[in-house]
Amino acid sequence: MMPEELLHRPAIGVGGILTAASAVLAVLLVLNQLLNLQFFVGFVLIDPRYLYALATLILPVTFLAFPAGAGARPGGVPWYDAMLAFLTFAVGAWLSFSAARALEEGWEYAAPSHAIWASAVFIVLILEALRRAGGLLIALIVLAVALYPVVAAQMPGPIRGLAQPLPDAIAFHILSAESAFGIPMRAFGEIVVGFIVFGVALNHTGGGKFFNDVAFALVGRVRGGAAQVGVISSALQGSISGSVISNVISSGVVTIPAMKRTGFSSEYAGAVEAVASTGAVLMPPVMGSTAFVMASFLGKPYAEIALAAAVPGLLFYFGLMVQVDAYAARRRLAGLARRELPRLGATLAEGWQYIFVFVVLVYFMLNERQEAIAPFIATGLLLAINQAVPRHRMDRQRFLEFLTALGRELASLVAVLTGIGFIVGSFAMTGLSGTLVNDLVYLAGDRPVVLLVMGAITSFIFGMGMTVTACYIFLAIVLVPPLVKAGLDPLAVHLFVMYWGMISFITPPVALAAFAAAPIAKTGFFRIGMQSMRLGTIIYIVPFVFVLNPALVLHGTWQEIVLALAPAFAGVFAVASALQGYLIGAGPMQATPAGVLARALLLAGGLVLLFPTGTEVLAWWPRDPVLRHAVDLVGVVLGAVSFGLLRLDRSAAVL
Repeated sequence: MMPEELLHRPAIGVGGILTAASAVLAVLLVLNQLLNLQFFVGFVLIDPRYLYALATLILPVTFLAFPAGAGARPGGVPWYDAMLAFLTFAVGAWLSFSAARALEEGWEYAAPSHAIWASAVFIVLILEALRRAGGLLIALIVLAVALYPVVAAQMPGPIRGLAQPLPDAIAFHILSAESAFGIPMRAFGEIVVGFIVFGVALNHTGGGKFFNDVAFALVGRVRGGAAQVGVISSALQGSISGSVISNVISSGVVTIPAMKRTGFSSEYAGAVEAVASTGAVLMPPVMGSTAFVMASFLGKPYAEIALAAAVPGLLFYFGLMVQVDAYAARRRLAGLARRELPRLGATLAEGWQYIFVFVVLVYFMLNERQEAIAPFIATGLLLAINQAVPRHRMDRQRFLEFLTALGRELASLVAVLTGIGFIVGSFAMTGLSGTLVNDLVYLAGDRPVVLLVMGAITSFIFGMGMTVTACYIFLAIVLVPPLVKAGLDPLAVHLFVMYWGMISFITPPVALAAFAAAPIAKTGFFRIGMQSMRLGTIIYIVPFVFVLNPALVLHGTWQEIVLALAPAFAGVFAVASALQGYLIGAGPMQATPAGVLARALLLAGGLVLLFPTGTEVLAWWPRDPVLRHAVDLVGVVLGAVSFGLLRLDRSAAVL
């Protein structure tokens, strides 16, 4: 069975044309709203009407592009899917035209019967769209939580809330600004659409090949170069696409065979691609679409989110690259031959447009603070340059494929965001979001670390059944408030739950990234998943480090930030080296008593260096800055002893 994200109909026939038309109309609608182009003379698109209209254009595509199940006929659109698409459009159009009246008459609290029936039909359609785009598990979770307000008064203490009659709950979910068409959909309509357009355009204009070629030219010849290429190219692509699985497939078809050809085992090659693609969604400048939802929750500019995420992302990729290098050194794996590699100068000369477009994108995002408009400007430039350069010029068929791929991406995300909005609405209806915060804080007592561990486990469990964005939204509502109330930095906490929500992509039994890499690597996904856990060890540790030491998300004075950065990178280096059994300058850690002891000391020293010495929330940790950072010296000493033992052990082996 394939992950649901990989199941879609080909871009052919009437279904493909309607999918492409939906994408075009949705983009025009978003541009009209963002730039006030006044396409609709004398007709004001207030927020509810705008979001209804956007869903009306995009949501029907779910039934045109995604089959009802894995056994469904893969060709044209069957009659029942066409009927569901038409019904979704009709109900959505009615909601759009009735939006002003619904707002004036307060339908979210006192809706007429026909509005309740229309809302009920729309809920069913959204849940089916969510099942097709996100999977059965997330659809069942959303359905259960959406119905929770009806039985809230009968639930046990911690999750008891104010009950609502079923008709009132149905109306609130669709007609209010706090449920299906609340924060998640507002973030989509205001910011996310542009970045989806840019990511799809980049992949359809040769951007994926350019990233791979740049990575091959930069590091292809170094020790273990094929694997380092996988790390770099996946980081570059995944940050923009925001999709772990599509990143594994698009990058892995090139990098995994290259890794295997140079001596990496099948499971290790698949794990490198899976881990690198998972971490890419956490890496600025784009970070997929989740970072923009985070910006909406926090009420902060996206630039601040991206800047804060930079150090944790770099720590993760630094650890991954150290592990890959140590693995290659231990097994004496060489890089690729020069004749197999593209030349950097020629690659940059052919793909200069991608660099130029990225500069424009980042300039408008960070300097002009135009997060919503920046991706549209960058996409326009990219398409214009692409048509002017013969190498990747799109003909009519390729342009249609681009538009249908865009329609599928938009439809998939709208299905997930409107569905997950039901969870937001249920919490708002019953008042559970406030009481749950107090209950969780009470259970953890005055122990933020206990609350963090509870949060990590919860994030991991929900990450198994949800997409990255859906998982983050759920956790931002349920888990972030108690963590912030415990005294932790709000931005660091949001990044913490995002990180832990991603971990299920490389952790069995789910490990969807490993699942996607398995057919390319030609080995079992469970073997790749187990290797991915070892390679991705840093991703399990880093969230605890930066949430307890906000200097690592660049919150603090420059002295605090500098004092936090050096031990963190040194600690990651030590832990990564110990995990792979090789230390640069000292050599491999053999299975001798001295080698085993050196490995243990190096691992302990790395963890000591990673300990968040800048924390303010641990009551037992000393407040004096000198005492706080004295622990770093312990880590340095342990690392130095480990280095000395390895050198002695190596000398003894030679003698």
